Parts: sequence; C-alpha cells; structure tokens
Amino acid sequence: MRQQKEMVESFQLNHKNFMTNLNSSLDALDHHISEAQEIDSICTGEWCRAIERDIDDLSNSIYSLSEPRWSCSGHSKKIRKMRDRLHDIYLKYKGINKQATH
Repeated sequence: MRQQKEMVESFQLNHKNFMTNLNSSLDALDHHISEAQEIDSICTGEWCRAIERDIDDLSNSIYSLSEPRWSCSGHSKKIRKMRDRLHDIYLKYKGINKQATH
C-alpha cells in the first residue's frame, strides 16, 4: 500500500511539473511572437516555420492531455485555459504572418 501511495505521489509531482513546463513553453512562445510584432526583420520564412512547428508540438501536447482520476476539479480548468491561450497565441502569430507576407 505504501508503495502504491508513493507511486501516485510521484506521478502527481511529475504531472504537475509537466503542466508547469507546458505553461512555461506557452510563455516563451508568446514572448517570441510579441517580439516579432515589434521587429519586422524577425518575420522570415524560416522563423515562421519554426514557430508553426512549436505551435504544433504544443498543440499536440496540450490536446493529448487526459485527466487522471485523482485530479482535482481545477485541473480541467487549467487544461482549458492552456488550450484557449494556445488558440490566442496562434491567432496572434497568424496576424504577424499575414503582415509579413503583404
């Protein structure tokens, strides 16, 4: 029983760290896109492809999250908030990308 409890605690800690790292990745992506809004020379084809790959990777990670049975009610809200934030970041990126191509 003790070993099972330790496994659950370890999983909870790892899951929390994973969620924290996803949020940090969203912060970094948002920061890079905000910088690109201010500096036109950043918006190159290579930069756009790199950002699109990052958005795709984050999207795959965030949308594949499942809610463990032990999770609290706030867990669903955190996942929804990350998905909404990723959507907003993507819209921000698309606005920059559109400006760069015109």
